[in-house]
Amino acid sequence: MSEHSTSGSATRDYRHLAGAEKAPLVRGIFDRVATHYDLMNDLMSGGVHRLWKAALIDRLAPRGALALLDMAGGTGDIALRVVARAPQARVLVADMNQRMLSVGRDRAINRGVIDGLDHLACDAEALPLPARSFDAYTIAFGLRNVTRIEPALAEARRVLKPGGRFLCLEFSRVVMPGLAALYDAYSYRVLPVLGARVARDREAYQYLVESIRRFPPQDELAALLRAAGFDQVDYHNLSGGIAAIHSGWRI
Repeated sequence: MSEHSTSGSATRDYRHLAGAEKAPLVRGIFDRVATHYDLMNDLMSGGVHRLWKAALIDRLAPRGALALLDMAGGTGDIALRVVARAPQARVLVADMNQRMLSVGRDRAINRGVIDGLDHLACDAEALPLPARSFDAYTIAFGLRNVTRIEPALAEARRVLKPGGRFLCLEFSRVVMPGLAALYDAYSYRVLPVLGARVARDREAYQYLVESIRRFPPQDELAALLRAAGFDQVDYHNLSGGIAAIHSGWRI
């Protein structure tokens, strides 16, 4: 796969990647798109991703000296919102991709946010962190990029304190009648073209579309959360199911 693919280049089929192939491929994709990531989110969603993230923060309701692990925190969108809402909070921004973390660290410094944030490059499936050490765990648009969802959920539960909360914001399955066909057309025809023209990387955004389509729908992900040991599992659809917030508690 070339580093800067154009709209005319061949794309590969990401739907049947073996587990061993996925981690380095995802790391390479986000290495290439890190500096364009926030711009592309705005272009792809028309800015709606900001409303979805605001909804996630509202459900988290951060306050006091919250200890939060923001997994796949990348460019710091969630972390910066949390410390703005709860200045005494401590947020560990974790991501498998060092370049995404570097972009996020620079972004925080540019905004004058020095205190309250730490950064760690690590794998969601094997966190180098002690058990029962966080009040909350968030992951926004990152769970579909892990190699195996079950170990990532098990690790999330392990590092949460009893009474800690898990929140996942992720693209999901459209449930609004009539919207699915329009969303599919937009996803397959428009997103890769945006990727080619803005980020100069069509294949990265072809991967994005296919990763969304193979991610478990709402009820299946809820079942995985229960199987991982989370209690009071529920989900809330956003924009007709284009995205959803999943929630669970560590008892």
